[in-house]
Amino acid sequence: QVQTPESGGGSVQSGGSLRLSCSPSGDTRSSYCIGWFRQTPGNAGKKREGVAGIDRDGKTAYTDSVKGRFTISRDNAKNTVYLQMSNLKREDTAVYYCAAGLPPWADVPSGGSWSAVPCRPAIDPGYKYWGQGTQVTVSS
Repeated sequence: QVQTPESGGGSVQSGGSLRLSCSPSGDTRSSYCIGWFRQTPGNAGKKREGVAGIDRDGKTAYTDSVKGRFTISRDNAKNTVYLQMSNLKREDTAVYYCAAGLPPWADVPSGGSWSAVPCRPAIDPGYKYWGQGTQVTVSS
């Protein structure tokens, strides 16, 4: 089991910045990938969206809508993953979740190893362990 508690959410004006933190605990072998995801509250028809992912060596992957604005980083000594969010927009308002696991199963080639697959932040069984979420609200 892996726990992925998030912290750092809050309210900020458009154009502002926030930094989210996630400190996974438990079976570290199951936290090769750490991903950040988000979901707009009250919109039951909208799926949870992948934002950014990082592997244990620091290789990163981002969804297009946050490239250039969000930065994911990992401090293995502190066992903490950060999501630095800058130039925030109203459409970034959501509950942000930290998830731990392995690269997306859909990306692992048949007969291949997952260790060479990027930690793309995809809604996939690879991300097995999820936190409770932290609210980020961006106002104009």
